[in-house]
Amino acid sequence: MARSPDDPMARSPDDPILMILSAKERERAFLIGAPLAIIPALAFLPAVMFLIVFPRVPNGRLIGFIVVIACAVLGSLGLWKLALGAVEKPWGIFNVLNVGALLVLLVIAGYTGVFLALLTLKL
Repeated sequence: MARSPDDPMARSPDDPILMILSAKERERAFLIGAPLAIIPALAFLPAVMFLIVFPRVPNGRLIGFIVVIACAVLGSLGLWKLALGAVEKPWGIFNVLNVGALLVLLVIAGYTGVFLALLTLKL
């Protein structure tokens, strides 16, 4: 059943969801998204441990909160780029690389969560 042009649920042709990324844009999404997602994920646990929980430097908690917020913003931007690159059609090598980077992020999030949960039991 076709929707009429005045239907509010009909998508316009310039809708960003309907855009198909070219191979160059997919490559750029991976090359920008993977470091933006993985580096803040790796930096999150040391920032929490050494700057917030057990601060080793003066004003460590303030620096830690700023670093954690920066990690969250940069990580979410990188995750958005990876997710867009992972689901685009036609399937190719960059889809596989994006899914691989997302799996690496899943492992990093898993061990970070387990470590922080164990830390709460020790405190």
